[in-house]
Amino acid sequence: MIDVILIRPAHPQDFPAMKAILRDTFERTWRPEITEAAARRYIETDIGGGFVAHSGADMLVAEADGRVAGLVHCVDDFIDALHVHSDFQRRGVGRRLLARAERDIAEKGFPRVRLETDTFNEQARGFYRALGYVETAHYPDEEWQSGLTTVLMEKPLGHVE
Repeated sequence: MIDVILIRPAHPQDFPAMKAILRDTFERTWRPEITEAAARRYIETDIGGGFVAHSGADMLVAEADGRVAGLVHCVDDFIDALHVHSDFQRRGVGRRLLARAERDIAEKGFPRVRLETDTFNEQARGFYRALGYVETAHYPDEEWQSGLTTVLMEKPLGHVE
């Protein structure tokens, strides 16, 4: 664990580090599982960079050891991105980002939180299950066009005062 993890709104100066986090998780998690054509499309069109450029101002980042270590982005009751740089995985960063996202979603009045991962990503599935998420649906992952299966996970939220 890291002693101090600061969760804060992202700033434009964080965008290069946020793009690097998305590239790191792409290379370590997704690239080994997707087709070469899908990987080439991701890199050539800079999907991660475009996501940060479009939504970065609405994201939260985790700062640890003086670095941007992770990010989270939510839309309504849906966590559509939770990424932690591999240098910081299993050190409490993801747990802190997820807890903050859940709190923010609950404060907006939503009774549950939803997110997606893929069936191959046992590390993520185990992480979410350990924190109370339940798999509620499986369907084709059309984003990567690689024959993967998406898992929808949900968790009820308690009342926040």
